[in-house]
Amino acid sequence: MFTAPKAYFTPEEYLARERQAETKSEYFAGEIFAMAGASREHLLIVANLTRDLGLQLLDRPCELYPTDMRVKVDETGLYTYPDVVVVCGEPQFEDAQVDTLLNPTLIIEVLSRTTEAYDRGKKFAQYRRLESLQEYLLVAQDQPWVERYLRQPDGQWLLSVTEELTGLLPLPSISGELRLAEVYRKVSFPAEGESQR
Repeated sequence: MFTAPKAYFTPEEYLARERQAETKSEYFAGEIFAMAGASREHLLIVANLTRDLGLQLLDRPCELYPTDMRVKVDETGLYTYPDVVVVCGEPQFEDAQVDTLLNPTLIIEVLSRTTEAYDRGKKFAQYRRLESLQEYLLVAQDQPWVERYLRQPDGQWLLSVTEELTGLLPLPSISGELRLAEVYRKVSFPAEGESQR
């Protein structure tokens, strides 16, 4: 049986294609991976996070980018699009196009059925290589549930979980906080036994 070889792209070829594409793709180790669309709940959560955090950061030296800011993990070569990314201090970009961030402070991913294992595993393993990254949040879309990984002074990551709609999650990396009631505003959760992820 004949198998066609996989196409290999350099980072430069990927960026040239991506900057002209109508859809988003991630890049790793010479391969380009198309990104799937998002559910209504996923989009509502990203909008809620963007609104809430954006208001908190108005007068702070931080910038927030939802969904379309590409992030590069220099050490591994991964190019990816977090759901929400915040950089505090001077943002650093790969080139003059100013569309590939190198120094995120906070990254938030909204979990879905197709990406959850990757977001928790290999993707987070790569994100941890970013020296600038101080916090990583994983947000469920089918129940109130936010996992926060906070980088400790020794480089280890401390996990905490907030799982009540009345919960308040501090975000020390950006001197902010998230109220789960705001994160999940207008989001409907599935009936017992169903899942939207």
